[in-house]
Amino acid sequence: MRPVNEQLEILRRGAAEIISEAELAAKLKEDRPLRVKFGADPTAPDIHLGHTVVMRKLRQFQDLGHHVVFLIGDFTAMIGDPSGRSATRKPLSRAEVESNAKTYLEQAFKVLDRSKTEVVYNSAWCRPMALEDVIGLMSKYTLARILERDDFEKRYKGGQPIHMHETLYPLLQGYDSVVLKADVEMCGTDQKFNCLVGRALQEEAGQPRQAILSMPLMEGLDGVKKMSKSYGNYVGVLDSPKEMYGKLMSIPDALIHKYLTLLTDTPLSEIAAMQKRLAEGENPRDQKATLARTIVALYHDDAAARGAEAEFRSVFSGHGLPAEIPELRVAEAEVWIAELLVRAGHSKSNGEARRLVAGGGVSLLDGSGGGEQKISDEKAKVAVVDGAILKAGKRGFYRLRRG
Repeated sequence: MRPVNEQLEILRRGAAEIISEAELAAKLKEDRPLRVKFGADPTAPDIHLGHTVVMRKLRQFQDLGHHVVFLIGDFTAMIGDPSGRSATRKPLSRAEVESNAKTYLEQAFKVLDRSKTEVVYNSAWCRPMALEDVIGLMSKYTLARILERDDFEKRYKGGQPIHMHETLYPLLQGYDSVVLKADVEMCGTDQKFNCLVGRALQEEAGQPRQAILSMPLMEGLDGVKKMSKSYGNYVGVLDSPKEMYGKLMSIPDALIHKYLTLLTDTPLSEIAAMQKRLAEGENPRDQKATLARTIVALYHDDAAARGAEAEFRSVFSGHGLPAEIPELRVAEAEVWIAELLVRAGHSKSNGEARRLVAGGGVSLLDGSGGGEQKISDEKAKVAVVDGAILKAGKRGFYRLRRG
């Protein structure tokens, strides 16, 4: 094992909070592989860069010689984690959970070292629990303490319902730590309460309390809401190099250095130098390009990153066209612009398409990409010219074909 101070320096990077650093240091001084627990409820099949913030810290633990226990909450996902929710989460079926878990885990191994990861499922110990076991678990924690958590407190004061099954969730997550004898639990800041319950239940069981290392939630491409597929502000780990690069070039300037800190291995000294240069007037576009190229290389390779960068520059700097443009076949000689955007798959509804048109984000180009004709009338019908190009937003290009 590396010296404790060196390990702590690595583990502190980007961390929101360590509870407590003294306890973590004491565990590290034991000079043994620590059991580092991370639990994930597979509520969706895909993961995005926001999920990888915690996973990258887990990988750092692995590289330092520690043992990661990746817990798939296949049982707790059917309850629904109330963390950060203003309303009761819809529980998932067992079939949905199992399907999501398979793809979720495969994507997680884009970050984690598969050979150093123990995968467990909490249905193994939660499903066999008898009613008296559940009552015994509930007896170890008070309702008053459960209602102290921010989301429950806000819902209670706001007159929003809190269902009894939701109060079980933090107890079951905490019980996972008892079963696994976790030395450390990794989480996002929204999971802090649940992890503290784990410490309390471990103490009740006569075990050493786990240390907690929480990571900040990652803002999405809009720079406001946390990254989420439901908000449409995400970068998926399975996104193509071109899509990944383009999305990252769209982030607000204020997020460049946070993304570099939490999503890459760029040395902190280098990030500090970039911050200084930005303050002195360096174009933020150049720093975003560094970020985008670095992340695309992490999830694809260097060649893919260079190719994505070259195409981005061609399209958005040199006003060129993407190397590949999907074709959209249209039988009519004339079609409503909103309907055309929906058929292309660029807009999910006519309403969304109309808003894009009204915002000035739609135009028609000739076959070579020139002669741009802006379309700002959301009720407009456009002539379908074979070979013409429909441009939607910054990254949407569709070649029209009659027939």
